[in-house]
Amino acid sequence: MRNDKLQLFAAPQNMTGKTQIATAAREIDFVSSFSRDLQALLDILSISNMIKKENGTKLKKKVVSGTLQSGSVDEGDEIPYSRYAVTETDAGSISIKKYKKGVSIEAIAEKGYAAAVQATDDELKADLQDVIVEDFYGQLANGTLTATVGTFQAGVAKAIGSVKNKFKRMHKAATGVAVFVNVLDAYDYLGVAQITVQTAFGLDYIENFMGADVVFLCPDTLVDSNKVYATPFNNLNCYYVDPGDSEFAQAGLEYTTDAETCFIGFHTQGNYDRAISDCYALMGVCLFAEFVDGIAKVTVNPQ
Repeated sequence: MRNDKLQLFAAPQNMTGKTQIATAAREIDFVSSFSRDLQALLDILSISNMIKKENGTKLKKKVVSGTLQSGSVDEGDEIPYSRYAVTETDAGSISIKKYKKGVSIEAIAEKGYAAAVQATDDELKADLQDVIVEDFYGQLANGTLTATVGTFQAGVAKAIGSVKNKFKRMHKAATGVAVFVNVLDAYDYLGVAQITVQTAFGLDYIENFMGADVVFLCPDTLVDSNKVYATPFNNLNCYYVDPGDSEFAQAGLEYTTDAETCFIGFHTQGNYDRAISDCYALMGVCLFAEFVDGIAKVTVNPQ
């Protein structure tokens, strides 16, 4: 009889309670803040068209070549062909990457929820940002518009001029130019000059500086000292694999995603076997420079 009375006042089955609401809020906060930060970077680079790809899609980097033949042709002579070609080479593939983090109940008990869970969620998010950024900077290092100059200022100018000239020859108008420099080189050049530095997706940048639409101030882990990279905005695309794919959900793998961007999926659950709070992230995002010969790589060699 006592058990019957307890059953009478038990919570309804499948009721959404405080635990479910808190878990959902944690997932939504993670994906929305990650997506918002990445979207801010895309806006700076004027990337408005995020392109969805299937998992495992091969990406191609391109090189344009060709020469316009003379139009001075005598009467009756054959008109020569002007041959142009776009050569494509493999640049790897875009695919879902899987990440997992666990926090033990001992860590939560010792340090509290905010430090043990929320702070480590933030650290995970920062590390996932680094994955995207480091992959992108690896592409910049393969740029084929190379040159060597004597000063930092000349390096920035040469990089901007090189990509604008290349796009002009490709009959494209550079919609803006992004320049990437070593942060120590930039401050050595600036000295005590006052500048306004902003941050997006963990990257510091200055707008409308030294002839560039945006200059990114990069640590030496991304850009070596005495190196300057540049590329036009319209050489950049953002590809992504949707981690909220319905087939994943059908297989019992449901991830919270941002409804507008679908850049990342995040899921949390308790691991009762080990008394650990687990979280899982799925991500397949690639900032991609389409034309490798639209990337300038300038070396500064002070005399």
